[in-house]
Amino acid sequence: MFFANRPARPLRVAAFLALAGLTGMAGVAGPALAQGAKGKAAPAPTAPAPTAPPAAAPTGAAQTGPQIVNVKSDPAQTEWTKVCGKDQASGTDVCYTTRDFVSDQGQPVLAVAVYEMKNAAQKQEVRVIRYLLPLGLLLQPGIRFTIDGQQGTAGKFAVCFPNGCFAEAGNVGPELVAAMKKGTTLNVSVQNQTQREVTFAVPITGFGKAFDGPAIDPKVLEEQQKKLQAELEKRSEDMRKKLEQQNAAGAAPAAGAPAAAPKP
Repeated sequence: MFFANRPARPLRVAAFLALAGLTGMAGVAGPALAQGAKGKAAPAPTAPAPTAPPAAAPTGAAQTGPQIVNVKSDPAQTEWTKVCGKDQASGTDVCYTTRDFVSDQGQPVLAVAVYEMKNAAQKQEVRVIRYLLPLGLLLQPGIRFTIDGQQGTAGKFAVCFPNGCFAEAGNVGPELVAAMKKGTTLNVSVQNQTQREVTFAVPITGFGKAFDGPAIDPKVLEEQQKKLQAELEKRSEDMRKKLEQQNAAGAAPAAGAPAAAPKP
């Protein structure tokens, strides 16, 4: 198992939204998304990434090439989500398109968000790609990502919290976003604590439709967050009951073992 069981977590949209105000988003958007659609402060980033990267190979085992970790879209987030806001101070329009990804066991692995920031008055347009990644990775080498095997793009870690680290590539060109719209797989490469390369293979089908489409209504987003929270709580409760049943089943044979027949 790569990932430990953990309690339910809120939609990571809130985490990306809050981080936008913390990092200044490449110096253009400032607190635009942190204010949200109605100007309210966003919650602190609480969405957890995995507490540990994929386990290193056993001592003495051959390590040929990177370790590939295939991830899938979080079933609770059926489509890419586009969120938009406006920085009233600078007049910058900010949108980002994001999605969560999980392991085969349904545990959170990473999240991806592509920001597009436009300021008509200043004639500025900036794009940033940001990732929420596990703890326990080497920060200095940064990250590198490719789309369907094309030329790689480097990124660096921006900030870490107790539940995960954000990495980003700033001022990316429109051609990279265009490649993501047409692409099928985004490979995100990092290094674990043994300096072995770990590559997350992320499916990106449907990204282009969401990126070019309308932003989600704030009320709909709020309802999605509530439903997701309820579903994750149910998953956590079901897992707890399953573990209890397994423990009870393991103890039953010993407790219910037939008594030895008396000797004649």
